[in-house]
Amino acid sequence: MTQITILVADDEKEIADLISIHLKNEGYNVITAADGAEALQLVQEQVVHLVVLDIMMPKMDGYEVTQRIREDYQMPIIFVSAKTSDFDKVKGLVIGADDYMTKPFTPMELVARVNAQLRRFTVLNGKKEGKNNVLEYGELCIDKDRRSVTLYEEEIDLTPKEFDILFLLASHPKKVFDVETIFQQVWGELYYEGANTVMVHIRTLRKKLKEDQRKDKWIKTVWGVGYSFHG
Repeated sequence: MTQITILVADDEKEIADLISIHLKNEGYNVITAADGAEALQLVQEQVVHLVVLDIMMPKMDGYEVTQRIREDYQMPIIFVSAKTSDFDKVKGLVIGADDYMTKPFTPMELVARVNAQLRRFTVLNGKKEGKNNVLEYGELCIDKDRRSVTLYEEEIDLTPKEFDILFLLASHPKKVFDVETIFQQVWGELYYEGANTVMVHIRTLRKKLKEDQRKDKWIKTVWGVGYSFHG
């Protein structure tokens, strides 16, 4: 069995070392980077299964690193940052991060979140469901194996979370999902204050599907309940 490699990127050596010790105790292989440029280089040069990423780093901040990683890779990304505002958290999740923790944090909680993200990623990418992996609704095609979406023969660039939300809804057309269920299914963790995060992702997903320009309304809002997909 291939050992899982985790990249820890933080310009504070003490924090990087602390995280590394606890992850190594869990049996993971850990590599570290002291700035954003080095983190991106390591992702490009080595097989990395998960990234633990600070935001405020020299040469390239965590937001840019995440955006660059998401151009080619789908591994889970967890932000660990001193930035505590809701704006920073939502921004991090919208651009492609899978989780967001604020400093100071407990190493055991970080390890738990790492384990949860790896389990979820393995399940999403390891299950093979034959024809159910490709959903077609008119001119909209959603391919789970390739994690691609095309609309009117144009490929739509979605973040991992946007894709997961769309596939979840489209797999159960006309079924109404409440926000709590969407958060738990897509983020793979208990729901606390994820309503705003889900709404932001739905909003950007609708824009990318160009619902404001076409008559198609793929994602319906069921007021007071949640969202449903109509193909």
